Amino acid sequence: MRNRTQVFAVALLATAGVGPSVLKAQTAAGTAPTTAPAAPAPRTSWGDPDLQGVWDYRTITPMERRPELGDREFYTEDEVAQLEGRAARRMDKAPDPNAPNTNLVHAEYLTDPGRHVDDAHRTSLIVDPPTGRMPALTPDAQQRQDVGRAAATGAPAGGKTDSYRDRPLYERCITRGLPGTILPTLYNNNIRIAQSPGYVAIVHEMIHDTRVVPLDGAPFSGVRSYMGESRGHWEDDTLVVESRNFNGKAPFRGAGQNLKLTERYRRTSADKIEFKLTFEDATQWVQPWTVAYSIRPAEGELYEYACHEGNYGLRNILENARDADHAAAAHKH
Repeated sequence: MRNRTQVFAVALLATAGVGPSVLKAQTAAGTAPTTAPAAPAPRTSWGDPDLQGVWDYRTITPMERRPELGDREFYTEDEVAQLEGRAARRMDKAPDPNAPNTNLVHAEYLTDPGRHVDDAHRTSLIVDPPTGRMPALTPDAQQRQDVGRAAATGAPAGGKTDSYRDRPLYERCITRGLPGTILPTLYNNNIRIAQSPGYVAIVHEMIHDTRVVPLDGAPFSGVRSYMGESRGHWEDDTLVVESRNFNGKAPFRGAGQNLKLTERYRRTSADKIEFKLTFEDATQWVQPWTVAYSIRPAEGELYEYACHEGNYGLRNILENARDADHAAAAHKH
């Protein structure tokens, strides 16, 4: 995490929601901004499209379209200005040391979700289905979700804290897994792409995961892992990376071992990569779905994610839980 205190935060993908006041102020439907024709992609010395560098995918565009926007695909220019103005004020204002931190283990001003809506000005990162929202769960997935909610009834707020083993893998600095680590979140929205003949390496700043993606057409091995197994190939100037064989221990919204992800990276200029990510899991959703957003050059280098240098968030969560246990025991006596 560049130039910021290393802390744990949960993902918050709806930071940029449009409120009723914005909608009342602007009734005309938004349209897509005009874009210049794509320039030929720069090339590596061996002839592949060159995607190398440190890239930033921060955006205040929410994952799903807010219900009050209906079927409207694009923000108006006035809405974009209001949303980005609100984000700038949030980032620039002096921190309030007395403000409560809802769902965070640290102060809000230490986060860095970005200041801008995505270049396309869409009202959601989801581009398919056209509703801008995730498709419905399958009946079996809905049942699993209902069972999980029932099991959580009466559980401590935020989850169990008897042991570090009760806490999520990303809170324990192990992994955020895919696709969590490539979706915009509260901070550390950066990747480094490195290339060599036959391989692409994608380094994720968030919890220091690195994927080495072979481009030689080799079949999937079937070995399962937190990040799955990735294979890549070129379709014209687009890098296509398919990932499967997840071990299910870092699931995404219920999707685990059966999840298949397809990433598409296409460099359209010196300072822009167009990115698409398609989710497929017939045991979780009734249809595949896709998100899309632009990736821009980062402000600086990608530094080590030093989460293990004293994971104070996890330590403090367990310490506070033990204090609560002792207080409860003393109250009984």
